[in-house]
Amino acid sequence: MSILLLIASIVLLLVLISAVKLNAFLSLILASLFVGITKGMFFPDIINSVQEGIGSTLGSLIFIIALGVILGNILSDSGAAQRISVKMIDSFGIKNIKWALLITGFAVGISMFYNAGFIILIPMVFAVAKNTKQPIIYIGVAMASALSITHGFLPPHPGPTAIAVIFKADIGKTLLYGLIVAIPALIMAGIVFPEFIKKIVANPPKGLFENRTFSETEMPAFGISILTALVPVILMALATLSELVLPEESSLRHLLGFIGNPTTSMLIAVLFAIFILGINRGQKMQDIMTKSSTALSSATMIIMIIGAGGAFKQVLIDSGIGTDLAAFFEQSTLSPLLLGWLIATIIRIALGSATVAGLTAAGIVQPLVASSGISPELMVLSIGAGSLMCSHVNDTGFWMFKEYFGISVVDTFKTWTAMETIIGIMGLVGVLVLNLFVG
Repeated sequence: MSILLLIASIVLLLVLISAVKLNAFLSLILASLFVGITKGMFFPDIINSVQEGIGSTLGSLIFIIALGVILGNILSDSGAAQRISVKMIDSFGIKNIKWALLITGFAVGISMFYNAGFIILIPMVFAVAKNTKQPIIYIGVAMASALSITHGFLPPHPGPTAIAVIFKADIGKTLLYGLIVAIPALIMAGIVFPEFIKKIVANPPKGLFENRTFSETEMPAFGISILTALVPVILMALATLSELVLPEESSLRHLLGFIGNPTTSMLIAVLFAIFILGINRGQKMQDIMTKSSTALSSATMIIMIIGAGGAFKQVLIDSGIGTDLAAFFEQSTLSPLLLGWLIATIIRIALGSATVAGLTAAGIVQPLVASSGISPELMVLSIGAGSLMCSHVNDTGFWMFKEYFGISVVDTFKTWTAMETIIGIMGLVGVLVLNLFVG
């Protein structure tokens, strides 16, 4: 029954958006109410789930998105994004520009959450696409695939780290094995796959980023441009490093943890950009803020849709659909590696959250791992790969990708969902091959 309700809710959502042409925000809210009512939830509980889903999603994202839009606008409006893109093109060449975005995304993604990394790098994607005349989606998928892989496979990201704790896996080994498994996944999802979607046309929201081309003298130097873009990355990396090498009671660790918090680091980056790329180069504060406000206005619907996606996900969780699916697989006799991947995949499809899918799957198969002799580190990666599979309309990442690139729901399935599925399948293949040597 739960599976049928899940399918019905997704079909309803697609019909509302694609056939009825209803706004995605309203469609997601209506689909959330449909799930709650048909699953027998009390009306006050449905409203509470919707509100909690919006609040929990935007509570962690609203500042990052808003500050990221401002930072991206300043990087774009000052010519810094174009300068970085020109340097990438000179270093890698137009033919290898996907590698440039993939490597950049992977480096940024190791220390940053997916959402923050995506928002920071998206203006560079637009600038590179403009300067190389390459399709935005073509190179955007290369960047997004790298960010997604680090989010799903590699500590210190919350999902892999929490799953590693459940299995008592060695964090260092998990990171090493994760890097090995990541390589073929990166190549297939970020380099090979984009060749098949070059004809999909992106239409980013107008006013989000500067569209004009800057002359050589108008652009800031590469060093200060890349430093400004990477301020959040550097601060978050320092915070992560401090957790690994400094004692818990260390004052320096607490300070670095504060400035390395995604929200704080983004705020510092924005202030740094305002001064270095704005005021220091002769711009007036009023002009900078006016352009930033215009960019924020363009991002309003993106924020609303992401929040509604969080509501849909929360109702699916609170209605018990995820629990019903988990119970179905408890008595399975499959290999723990395959079982963990499969359960994570199904819960990911049902609930949308990679972290929830991973943690739930880990809890179900954890009793089987000790007696099976399977490497706990490979279990972390197998479940991590499953938790990235088949991202669709109940995942906020789906809507963020769709709205920033300005593509249809169908094209988002063809690009984002396909990319995530490739990563999940390649992750499982990599784990099974690695198991032959370390299992």
